[in-house]
Amino acid sequence: MPNGLEGQKKADVASTLAAVYDEELPRSPKGQELFSYLPGYYETSRIMRSDAETKGQEMDLLYTALNETLDQFFVRTATWGLEIWERELDIAVDSSKPIEQRRSVVESKLRGGGVFSGKMVRNVAAAYEQGEIDVEFRPQEWAFTITFVGTRGLPPNLDDLKAAIENIKPAHLAVEYAFTYLRWDELDSKKLTWDQFDALHHTWNELEVWK
Repeated sequence: MPNGLEGQKKADVASTLAAVYDEELPRSPKGQELFSYLPGYYETSRIMRSDAETKGQEMDLLYTALNETLDQFFVRTATWGLEIWERELDIAVDSSKPIEQRRSVVESKLRGGGVFSGKMVRNVAAAYEQGEIDVEFRPQEWAFTITFVGTRGLPPNLDDLKAAIENIKPAHLAVEYAFTYLRWDELDSKKLTWDQFDALHHTWNELEVWK
């Protein structure tokens, strides 16, 4: 066989072997990390690559389980452990609710300890509503009002918030809830033409909460 063809054949074989080794690189993140610590002469060892991949897969599962377990210790990241929080705080477990709403209930219950005050009301309400909230006390009327300033319309978990407020407020105080909607003067300030307004394709209910 001519030297040129023989050299080309060797190059093709080397390229094929390299491709095989590349395909057998440890695919798991931990397997790749383990393999990176080994001496360079193991680069072409299928046995060591397979060993690193096998161990890496097990370590990936272990670290995933550890991180997932750690998430359960914090309300805002808890998933399957949220039920433990709810039972500990004597909250009715309702798995049909969105998980964010369930987290809000737990967080508000944790914030509801101490002496009743405007700050406590704001803290509890903030657990449900991420927007701005205003609390106005009217001592002469034995009442206070919670106004949702940062959110327009009705918050999605308003019933849960009402239940939380009832649990922390003194029985002799009445509570009212005020909601904000789009005002006509605010709409006028946008200076929309009729064509621009029609292009929004908003229903009346959508327009009321439009920003």
